[in-house]
Amino acid sequence: MNRRHFAFAATALAALSFSSLSLAADELRVMVHSSFALPKPLLADFEKQAGVKLALIKGGDAGEMLNKLILTRANPVADVVYGIDNTLQAKAHAAGVLEGALQPVDYGYVTLNFDKTAMAKNGLALPTTLQQLTQPAYKAALVMPNPATSSTGYAFLLATIAGLGEEPAFKWWGQMRANGLKVAKGWSEAYYTDFTRGGGAQPMVVSYATSPAAEVFYATEKRTQSPTGSLTLKGGVFKQTEGVALLKGGGQRAAALKFIDFMRSGPVQQALQTEMWMYPVLPGTPRAPVMQHATEPTQFETLPVQTMADKGSQWVARWTQVVLK
Repeated sequence: MNRRHFAFAATALAALSFSSLSLAADELRVMVHSSFALPKPLLADFEKQAGVKLALIKGGDAGEMLNKLILTRANPVADVVYGIDNTLQAKAHAAGVLEGALQPVDYGYVTLNFDKTAMAKNGLALPTTLQQLTQPAYKAALVMPNPATSSTGYAFLLATIAGLGEEPAFKWWGQMRANGLKVAKGWSEAYYTDFTRGGGAQPMVVSYATSPAAEVFYATEKRTQSPTGSLTLKGGVFKQTEGVALLKGGGQRAAALKFIDFMRSGPVQQALQTEMWMYPVLPGTPRAPVMQHATEPTQFETLPVQTMADKGSQWVARWTQVVLK
């Protein structure tokens, strides 16, 4: 998973290359981000009910996936897409790749995670504001994915702008650079290489509010508590909502509509919690027991989808200049 799938829980579903795509009459081509995973029996049941064979096309990170859809819009490589989120929604509609509205499927929160043991060992108190992270005590304590190459890092950048304001946010980023902020290319590198839980030096990482629950779920030994926790700081939590939609010019419309309903059905809403580590949008869906270790933030940041579309690339470019150059 580039954002949520822990390495030891990689999906068994094979990604199909564009060159190997079949155009069989009974095939439904579904473009998904690389974090997509659902139990095989659920997917098989959908195929039986819809009378189609699923061709799951892994498109990479959500942003990379959308770019592929834009480049191939004249000759769509899929019929339906899952995994475009609210940070990319306006861009997808403006590019004309979607037919109809994006139907919400799940949501999650990008936030700061911390290693409980490492924080205690380093004598670090849990920060109560982002500004505290600029203090000498927290020098080189945080690693984050690059917003230019990671949707997780991009969401965290948006959180700081939404919560602090644009100018104060970029002042904070400059202070974080001076205080030893480490930047990784993607979520996996940040979490598994640089974060202390992966053997690295940084006891704090930009990840997801559900990551502590995943630590418990995939532990080789039985755990009653997670070794990590998440923080809810002003300007430090961003709510992502992922959706599913028809692709303009795609085929298999009837089956594609059934797939949209399938992703919003009870069994899928239940399963995605411990497969993709997101929260279900369907009201009344029971929470997986392990989710007791994932504290759902009550305070978080969002931005209008059009604002993200209009200013997102400018903000990433400015962040790159402030933090990396």
